[in-house]
Amino acid sequence: MTTHKDCYGMMFPDVLPKDITGEHTGKVFSYRIENIGLSRGQRRVDADMAAWDDCLQCSEFEHCYKLSMGKLTLQSAIRDA
Repeated sequence: MTTHKDCYGMMFPDVLPKDITGEHTGKVFSYRIENIGLSRGQRRVDADMAAWDDCLQCSEFEHCYKLSMGKLTLQSAIRDA
């Protein structure tokens, strides 16, 4: 069995809790939801460029990125179903 870093496949945060107020973080990318009562509040997306640079130096970057994107795509499909 192949051993990966703890962050493998974790570049993006979980997007399933789309209406939960607060910070949602992955290794590189994050988003913040600020709901105010029953109204939809602000949404913000950020990228940690130091973490991105660290990922780019990793020998597993290509496979990790593909896994991260696959998880993000599936979560988005489930969330919007």
